[in-house]
Amino acid sequence: MADPHQLFDDTSSAQSRGFGAQRGPGGLGYPAAAASPQEAFLADPVSNMAMAYGSSLAAQGKELVDKNDWEVQYQQDTPVAPRFDINAPDLYIPAMAFITYILVAGLALGTQDRFSPDLLGLQASSALAWLTLEVLAILLSLYLLTVNTDLTTIDLVAFLGYKYVGMIGGVLMGLLFGKIGYYLVLGWCCVSIFVFMIRTLRLKILAEAAAQGVPVRGARNQLRMYLTMAVAAAQPLLMYWLTFHLVR
Repeated sequence: MADPHQLFDDTSSAQSRGFGAQRGPGGLGYPAAAASPQEAFLADPVSNMAMAYGSSLAAQGKELVDKNDWEVQYQQDTPVAPRFDINAPDLYIPAMAFITYILVAGLALGTQDRFSPDLLGLQASSALAWLTLEVLAILLSLYLLTVNTDLTTIDLVAFLGYKYVGMIGGVLMGLLFGKIGYYLVLGWCCVSIFVFMIRTLRLKILAEAAAQGVPVRGARNQLRMYLTMAVAAAQPLLMYWLTFHLVR
């Protein structure tokens, strides 16, 4: 029944019902309305969730690359404590790893009935001599290549001392599982220290050269790249040289 106070009849509902009937899939040629995002998601939820998850992972990966998490955030003249920057070089781990390496070497020599104080002292002095030679060689190379970098002698000792951690793991696995365990663990640690040194020294040597306007393919920049590769490649060689005689 119509409202007695209404002057005109409401025909909008009837028109909308008729218009909706004409716009069906088998209608008279009217274009179908575009589906809403909710309807599209409900039509194929698995594919849409996979696409959304993939886009999220790609965005997060790009953000991590752009942030360059390997770089020290505090550029100061004085050393920065690791509690302020997790990427700052720290001498605690290298120093403790060096001492532990000497102790593990004594343990390995004792299990083989070859232990003697003189031999243990020779092991410690040999490792220390190689570390000193590494530092001096890198400092001389940086001087000859005229590389302006904030790398200090303490930083080099810290970076080069991380290899003792892998050496400890290799010798311990060699004592427990023989040469197979030694080569497996030491090989994995060698790859890890190689990648670490490349990523670390690249930020210290090559990045500052690029900031100075040195061409990427220039002769001086190529020498910096060779220096970085040489330092990184020397770490696995020294790790093997200082430990292979401790496992039999």
